[in-house]
Amino acid sequence: MAEAVSAAAEPGLVALLAALRRRSYRFVTPTPATHARIVSRADKSRARDLRDVFGWNLPFPRDLLDSELIELLERAGALEPAGALFRSKLRAASLGDWLFLHSGFPTSQRDSVFFGPDSYRFASLIRQEARALALSEGAAVVDLGGGTGVGAMVAAALFPRASVAMTEVNPAAVRLARANGAAAGIEIRILEADDLAGIEAPIGLVVANPPYIADDEGRSYRDGGGALGAGVSLAMAGMAGERLAPGGRLILYTGAAIVGGDDPLQAALIGLARERGLALRYRELDPDVFGEELERPAYAGVERIALVAAILDRLA
Repeated sequence: MAEAVSAAAEPGLVALLAALRRRSYRFVTPTPATHARIVSRADKSRARDLRDVFGWNLPFPRDLLDSELIELLERAGALEPAGALFRSKLRAASLGDWLFLHSGFPTSQRDSVFFGPDSYRFASLIRQEARALALSEGAAVVDLGGGTGVGAMVAAALFPRASVAMTEVNPAAVRLARANGAAAGIEIRILEADDLAGIEAPIGLVVANPPYIADDEGRSYRDGGGALGAGVSLAMAGMAGERLAPGGRLILYTGAAIVGGDDPLQAALIGLARERGLALRYRELDPDVFGEELERPAYAGVERIALVAAILDRLA
C-alpha cells in the first residue's frame, strides 16, 4: 500500500538551498565521466569557491565557507572530514531559477540520488510535450520514480490547478525532493511506492525518467533491470497505460539499447500501445550516449545506447 509522506521538508535543507540562492550560486551538473575528468585536473585538488564545494564536490578548508553554510551543512549531517579538509555529502545543481540538492560525487552508493544531464533533458521534454494538454482542475499529475523531484516540479509549474504527486522508493531521494520542492515554493505530495495504487483521481499526465542502464551494482537511480536496462521503463509504461484517463498522456524519457540496428524497447512499446488502445509517438533525442558502457560484458552485441522520448496518449 502506498504511504503518503508528510509534505514538511527538513528546515535545514531548505535553508541551505535558500542560502546558496542568496549567494547567487549556480552549477550545471555534467555526466559522471565528465565530472571525473574535471576533478582529476591539477587545479582541482581543493575547493576555491562555492561551485567547487557544492558543484564539483571538492574538499575544502573549513574557513572557505562562512559560518552560516558550515552550520547548515552540520545540521543536515552533510559535512564530513576529508583528511585535513572537509567535504560536503550533498551537491547542488541549478535548473532555471531552481536549485536541487543531490548526492555527492561519486554516486557509488545504492541509495544515491542523481541529478545530471538527463534531468535537464527530461525537464525540457515535459515542457515541450505537456504544455498543450488541457487538464481539468484537480486532475492527477504523477511523476513516477521522481528522484530529486524534477518532473513533479516542472509539471506543477505548468499545471498549478492540478493535484501533483510523485512516487519514490528511495528514502534519501524523498528527503531531498521534499526540500527541493519546498525551497522552490512548490508543494508536492510524495508517495513511498513504486506504483500508482495511491493515486485515486483520474490521471491526466504521467511523467517518468526511469533508470535505463544495466548496472552490475544494482544502484536504484541507474539500474533499469530487465533486458539491457529496459525493464523499469516498460513496467512504468504498462502501469501508466492502465491508469490514464481519456485524453491523458504519458511522457517517458529513457534510454534504449540498439542491437543490430533494431530498437527492442520501441518494439515492446508498440506492442504495449496496441494492447492498451494507446497512441504512441516515439523518437530518438540523442543517438549515442554512455558509450563507455559498451565495453562491459552486459552490452555485448549492443552497438549504441540512444536517448528516446516515448509519448503514449489515451485517446478521448
